[in-house]
Amino acid sequence: MNLVDWDLAVTVGSRLTGPGPQVEPDEAHAVVAELRDAADRSTPLVREFTGLHTQGGTAPVLVVDRPGWVQANADGFARIMAPVARKVVERKGEPSAMAEAIGSRVTGTEVGLMLGFLSSKVLGQFDPFAEPHGRLLLVAPNVVQVERELGAEPHDFRLWVCLHEETHRVQFTANPWLAQHLLAQMEALADSVEPAAVLEGLRRGAEVVRGGGSIIDLVSTPAQREVLDRVTGVMSLLEGHADVVMDGVGPTVVTSVKDIRRKFDQRRKGVGGLDRVLRRLLGLDVKMAQYRDGAGFVRHVFDKVGMDEFNAVWTGPETLPSKAEIADPDAWVARVL
Repeated sequence: MNLVDWDLAVTVGSRLTGPGPQVEPDEAHAVVAELRDAADRSTPLVREFTGLHTQGGTAPVLVVDRPGWVQANADGFARIMAPVARKVVERKGEPSAMAEAIGSRVTGTEVGLMLGFLSSKVLGQFDPFAEPHGRLLLVAPNVVQVERELGAEPHDFRLWVCLHEETHRVQFTANPWLAQHLLAQMEALADSVEPAAVLEGLRRGAEVVRGGGSIIDLVSTPAQREVLDRVTGVMSLLEGHADVVMDGVGPTVVTSVKDIRRKFDQRRKGVGGLDRVLRRLLGLDVKMAQYRDGAGFVRHVFDKVGMDEFNAVWTGPETLPSKAEIADPDAWVARVL
């Protein structure tokens, strides 16, 4: 069963990516080369700062344009959605060919619209589910666009971005169980899928724009919220840890790191009314909270017990912080350490 027409999603998303910044061919090639080099430079810096070292295979670095990011994420979503589709079939049976075709095209259009919007926002991303060991995506036109908007020194900004994204690559390659844990949470969500609740949530989408919240809030059953709380704890840890690492390593190799951080934090709030509405609708305001709250958790534990003790967080699923512990780091310290 195809819940989403992924080819259509890629087509729609790619048409909405926007042209990106004007860059001459020679400059474009230089940006790609520098991003690859910055990712390679970041690896030993991140490992030394965190004390984390790769245990599995290496994850490749891919420098992509916006349509390339759309395609990569459509492929990733398709892998994650496969268990959801299976559960729907188990509960409701196979739909008619016409119903499947129409439904998948409608959903494909919606997913494409979301990917098209996000494709101009994302600077980099680690995909932990790509076979065999994940992959790191760096979106070259977005890096160039943001560094120009901020008036940042290009070489500093590119390395700073890579420090954050490389931290994610190290997190997963040093802890191979982590990707499987997140995939298990996706399967747990699939176990609790209620198609009627999903449809009702989408029907009420206009209320999100008027009253706040996100699509995630509308489609979540109590069982799903429990899983989402666990995922929120993990994602807050991962994003906060990456922010702390990029700022911890940054001053030693990025001379303008303080200026970049100040301007970048302001940009994260969204630049206009429509942008803020779309961010809220897609749950991106939750993503921003993960950066902030996760960084607060990591810094508090770092300061209290040091790096070696903090790294107990990577022991296994049972030592990951809950959503509540992200807000109360001392509770995690008391439970785990």
